[in-house]
Amino acid sequence: MDAEHYRLRDFLTRTAQPYEWHEAGSAEADRLLESLGLRDATLPVLVDGDLNFTGASVETIAAAWGGLRPAKRAHYDFVVIGAGPAGLAAAVYAASDGLSTLVCDRDVPGGQASYTAMIENFFGFPDGIGGAELARLAGRQAERFGAELMLLRGVRGSRLKAHDEPVELILDDNAEVTASVVLAAPGMEWRRLDLDGIGELLGHGVYYGAGRSEAAQCSGQSVVVVGAGNSAGQAVLNFANATARVTMLVRGDRLGKTMSAYLIERIEQHPLIDVHLETKLTELHANGDKLAAVTFADAAGKAETRAMDAVFLCIGGSPHTDWCPREHVLTDAAGYILTGQDLLADGRPDCWPLDRDPLPLETSRVGLFAAGDVRHGSTKRVAAAVGEGSMVAALVFSRLAELGVTV
Repeated sequence: MDAEHYRLRDFLTRTAQPYEWHEAGSAEADRLLESLGLRDATLPVLVDGDLNFTGASVETIAAAWGGLRPAKRAHYDFVVIGAGPAGLAAAVYAASDGLSTLVCDRDVPGGQASYTAMIENFFGFPDGIGGAELARLAGRQAERFGAELMLLRGVRGSRLKAHDEPVELILDDNAEVTASVVLAAPGMEWRRLDLDGIGELLGHGVYYGAGRSEAAQCSGQSVVVVGAGNSAGQAVLNFANATARVTMLVRGDRLGKTMSAYLIERIEQHPLIDVHLETKLTELHANGDKLAAVTFADAAGKAETRAMDAVFLCIGGSPHTDWCPREHVLTDAAGYILTGQDLLADGRPDCWPLDRDPLPLETSRVGLFAAGDVRHGSTKRVAAAVGEGSMVAALVFSRLAELGVTV
């Protein structure tokens, strides 16, 4: 599958949009295109009711659905960078309390949670809820209270001002807005695997993450899932339940170190899942521009090569904090943002300009808070991220009072 076609399908899945996918050249696809008079149209073709989009992309569909619009205001009480669980929770509570609120994200809502087919241990959902569906509902809830969601468009920088002045934010389209208070909740990005040829095969048999949209497409095929966290566990079960033959490669000596017990039990009982502990993916083999096989090796160096249709890399992430040094935001050695009391381990940092200590979840830059996966000490759980975002929404008022802003 073309990488852009994969991206479009991933977009539809992670925004919880129901759809049917027909492979080009299949009888179903040919009949549909013929009936619409689009037999020679540029692919992919997206049919949305009476509207047909040829050569469809994420951006053209998002624009057609009313997205990619400019910000409505020049100034906001509260700007949230990142529309994962932490950012969306903050937006819901801030907007419901009457704050003018803008949420920016270069991706779709949900962050890492949007890749999760089913969150089964989230408070209040005994039957579980899909990560994309949770994000969709949270986004709708935030908008209902008046928050603006600016998706597929992030914040690329800011201008440093005095600590008692609004923060100037520069958006990806070069537009600018100002904010009295800012929350950084950009989440994680997939950790990259360093293998020869992986760049050429991305989108052509090798993928980061494993959304549930892939499961049905891999029915009857052989796939590899690399990783040992809950996202990897969900992925192998999705594939196996769709009758794919799954080889799971785990670097550690047991799954229990990083995966919930209920997932481990299901994986161990599934006949189509083959788990290899203390094993690494060592080589990718291509046939033209498509993945054909993989080689993996165990701790003793014993290597095995198997024909494979796809590889899904669920190897966790690193915090999206490469912007912190230029924005004067302190992080720990691993790149996670220091907040609150963690900034005071060796006394107040030299860059802190106020007589008071940083507020809980406030960073070394006054008025900039951090929550969710990017924060030092976070538990990497959806419920915890929601709690942190909600807490920031309450702390905003302390900072606004400090600035003399009344709401």
